[in-house]
Amino acid sequence: MDFGGCVERSSAMSLESKEVLQEGISLVLSQWSALQMAVRHECGGLDSRSKCDELAATLLSWFCQSKGFLSNLNIAWDSFLAIAEQLLLMHEDCLCGNYYMIQKLRR
Repeated sequence: MDFGGCVERSSAMSLESKEVLQEGISLVLSQWSALQMAVRHECGGLDSRSKCDELAATLLSWFCQSKGFLSNLNIAWDSFLAIAEQLLLMHEDCLCGNYYMIQKLRR
């Protein structure tokens, strides 16, 4: 996996990096059509939107507190695998202060 050519990577993420990663996670989840359809149709109940927001917060927490365990995920569901890979790459980039992927999502 290419992490954007980051030479030095800190295990601790700066406040700026956390904020940008949080935005990136929200952008990725907002573009995940299967998740958005489930939210729209309230497949998770009347609080589907809040559950989606909780998922974003949980992902951010995992990334900010993880000790590398997320990089070993084996996911069977193809769309979730693509999302997981994108989030892992964003996390690694944010550790290096590289926000290109998130800037690209903003467009």
